[in-house]
Amino acid sequence: MAYYIEDLQPGLIAEYRKTLTEADIVLFAGISGDNNPMHIDEEYASATRFGGRIVHGMLSASLISTVIGTRLPGPGAIYMGQNLKFLKPVKIGDTVTARVTVSEVLPDKQRARLLTECWVKDEKVIDGDALVWVPRRPA
Repeated sequence: MAYYIEDLQPGLIAEYRKTLTEADIVLFAGISGDNNPMHIDEEYASATRFGGRIVHGMLSASLISTVIGTRLPGPGAIYMGQNLKFLKPVKIGDTVTARVTVSEVLPDKQRARLLTECWVKDEKVIDGDALVWVPRRPA
């Protein structure tokens, strides 16, 4: 469902949930060029403070974009800015829930401020906020 700027109100929430797999890590590394051994080399990563490989932070954060572009506000919405804080690592096999909450609507500028979070079980792993442009309802 797509929301137009006229439909938005503070407190609206939408989510997207995905289990991040080995294939996701390999594909993201290939697409992004981020071959940091923290993500792709178990021997290297096992000697770090994380004790093993972790998911690319931006891969987990990209699930927020899925919510914004497909659910809330949905198709037609355009990112204008995103702030992120990576709070905890995500491990391969974790199920990440990306949650977007409308915090403010700026109808004159066709913009909305959103709270953006990612969760694994009951632990917040990413915290942030975004500004998006939202289309008006067609006349």
